[in-house]
Amino acid sequence: MQENRTKIGKDVIESLTLGMYEDPRIVYREYIQNAADQIDIAVDEGRFSNRTDGKIEIEICQSEKTISIYDNATGVPESKVFDTLKSIAQGIKNREKHKGFRGIGRLGGLAYCDKLIFETSYPGESTKSILTWDANKLKRIINDRNNNEEASSVIDAITDLKIIEEETDKRYFIVKMSNVSNKTLLNKENILNYLEMVAPVPYSKGFLFKDKIYTFAENIGQDIDEYNIYLNHDQIFKSYTTRIYEGENNNKKGIDEIHDLEFIEERDNNNDLIYWGWHSISNFSKQIPKINRGRGIRLRKANIQIGMDDALVKLFKEQRGSYYFFGEIFAVDIQLIPNARRDYFIENNKLLDFELLIKKQFIKLHDLYHFSSKVRSNKKKIEKHKELVKNYKIKNTESGFTSNEEKEQKLEEIDKAKDEAKKAKKQLTNLSNKIEDKDKSAEKKVFEKIVGDKETNIESFDTSDEDKQTTKFITDELTRYTRKERKLISKIFLVVDLILTPDLAENLKQKIIEDLRG
Repeated sequence: MQENRTKIGKDVIESLTLGMYEDPRIVYREYIQNAADQIDIAVDEGRFSNRTDGKIEIEICQSEKTISIYDNATGVPESKVFDTLKSIAQGIKNREKHKGFRGIGRLGGLAYCDKLIFETSYPGESTKSILTWDANKLKRIINDRNNNEEASSVIDAITDLKIIEEETDKRYFIVKMSNVSNKTLLNKENILNYLEMVAPVPYSKGFLFKDKIYTFAENIGQDIDEYNIYLNHDQIFKSYTTRIYEGENNNKKGIDEIHDLEFIEERDNNNDLIYWGWHSISNFSKQIPKINRGRGIRLRKANIQIGMDDALVKLFKEQRGSYYFFGEIFAVDIQLIPNARRDYFIENNKLLDFELLIKKQFIKLHDLYHFSSKVRSNKKKIEKHKELVKNYKIKNTESGFTSNEEKEQKLEEIDKAKDEAKKAKKQLTNLSNKIEDKDKSAEKKVFEKIVGDKETNIESFDTSDEDKQTTKFITDELTRYTRKERKLISKIFLVVDLILTPDLAENLKQKIIEDLRG
């Protein structure tokens, strides 16, 4: 008689371990979220007074090819080690409360090392449990296509449990990966850059607006899950900065700065919070360059990043729009559930509602940086007129013109720029009038920062009066030369003006004048 029993083959283990993640760094996130959950449990059980009593320590030893992730939370009782650490996809955590709840993330490290070791001690017990998973043996079994072992028998074959003595007051859980084969996982700088934005850590002390975020969260009854996480003994913080940079690490320069933050929140018909968040306000002079690791509107659940910096770009009117901002969207609704890879949420009706709300919000952000572009463009037209007038006055009093034709050309440029400046001033006035609405607070801040109080004044300069004034020529001081010789020099300077850019031409002419004087 045929046995009617469902069998789960060994290949499912490969899918949940060796083939689970495209980015190997995700294993750090998995182990951190498990440790964070245990710290929360320790707080709930009264073992910790608050989260700050908990500690998550990551140690990367590149020379030894080892990685360890330690936490001082609850540990696992000896009697529950088998059920807790050998079971797959039988998480006992509450998905509405805990960050990790499927029971598969802990095996992610098997894909990148020879042995994955879980070492734990529980308070009051004089032992510690060491469960070792043999990754090499797992790979051999999976690659052997002549045998069709069941998943459970494979797990039994590749695991080994040892119980040894330990001090009774010890309480910890350690994940160890030995002989790590993946170079990325051993690259401390790379892992730090990753965890600064992915892990549930505090804001950097250098981020001047962090207190505003904490205050807003408190006012709407939200607690930002933050944990003390260390990498090779250095604490990790989110890498948001007030300054915006471009260039390389050794040659970077500031190009913009964060002036303020704007906060958002959305609630359902029962006034329950769906999500909340913040975004930066700057001059939006250009997309924030990649050197600024915190760029983009980040999606978070329980303060752990969902996906990477592009998780929400598809919801922008222009996908590039996300990178004009620093910002975070904290998903709160319990029905917004991270998928197994934690790169987005499980599809359901609540996700559709969430996306519609986010799209509406992102249209406002799209309009904001385009508004900034209009303000900056009009401001530049006014500044251009001022600069042309300034340069004209310098030429007519100090350096001198090459010819009457050059003077007339400069005056024509000033007249044209003045017409553009007048139009620009009118545009700025219109833009200013449109943002008087209280809902346009972000636009107001952008406008005030870019324009200022007196910067829209147009330079009072009448070009018609200049035709009547005496013109200074660049050759006037060359009195040692005849009029004919000076005329020849002027012709040479006209050629220089035609060939070179204005700055280069001016520098060359001044150099020639200095030499001719000598």
